Amino acid sequence: MAQATASAPGTQAAGPASRGAGSRRLRGARNYIALIPFHAYVGVFLILPTLIVTVGAFTTLEGGLTLDNVIRMFTDDTFVSAFLKSIQLALTTAIAGAIFGALLAWAVARGDPNGQLRQVVVAASGVLAQFGGVMLAFAFLATFGFNGLVTLFFQDVIQFDVLPDPSWLYSLTGLAVVYTYFQIPLMLIVFLPSLDGLRQEWYDASASLGGGAWAFWRNVGGPILAPSFLGALLLLFTNAFSAYATAAALISQGAPLITLQIANQFQSEVVLGQENVGKALALGMIIVVSVVMAAYAFIQKRASRWVR
Repeated sequence: MAQATASAPGTQAAGPASRGAGSRRLRGARNYIALIPFHAYVGVFLILPTLIVTVGAFTTLEGGLTLDNVIRMFTDDTFVSAFLKSIQLALTTAIAGAIFGALLAWAVARGDPNGQLRQVVVAASGVLAQFGGVMLAFAFLATFGFNGLVTLFFQDVIQFDVLPDPSWLYSLTGLAVVYTYFQIPLMLIVFLPSLDGLRQEWYDASASLGGGAWAFWRNVGGPILAPSFLGALLLLFTNAFSAYATAAALISQGAPLITLQIANQFQSEVVLGQENVGKALALGMIIVVSVVMAAYAFIQKRASRWVR
């Protein structure tokens, strides 16, 4: 009888002691419990503000439904111009940052993967990519402003006014230069893993078939890196499009960017009661960023096979 109830060789009885079905349910419950802080963070800092902005964009200050806030986003020349200039600035700095950042990443990838120089460059890029806002604006003002270090050095020491009009720093041109400053290291961080994923065996195989360097990059390296490059370009675009603090510190008049226009709707002391218009503008930004990030996620999914 004991032999009849014994388990067959090679089988396991279900239960917690044998890590069976009950144990799997317990482990699954623990995994969901561990994700509670993350979901709470996403809900409080991402989902809830998005809902507040969306509801506010379609309501009046008295709480009634309206489309006027959203319509103004498309009909007011000031808002349309701010959107276009923000997109133009983000696209320009994204392209410049992607090109120079990719070249810098290529130089780093060609070096010793365990060398000190690579570690220093990657670590510095991680710091510089986050160096923005008021601190970055002050650094450029102290360097290239009217009384900046470089400006006064050329004027007083070399007697050559290399920057005859330092006001360029307070324009969209100055913002493009400042934004590119943190776009380049960000591109290095994002694009370097894709360059590390290129195998020497692929180049050797192309060479063994009679292909030169140009043939390798046209037929092998370029198609492999293209999704990663485009994905990084979209990420840089989003990074510049949503930047606020640096532009607010450099440009105090005119508010040519959409982020500055949103701040004006909440802080204006001249035209009151425009908070929901600012929420409508913020909703427009959310839509633009969502479309770009959806394209980024799709491209990254295609590129992930080469990063492994």
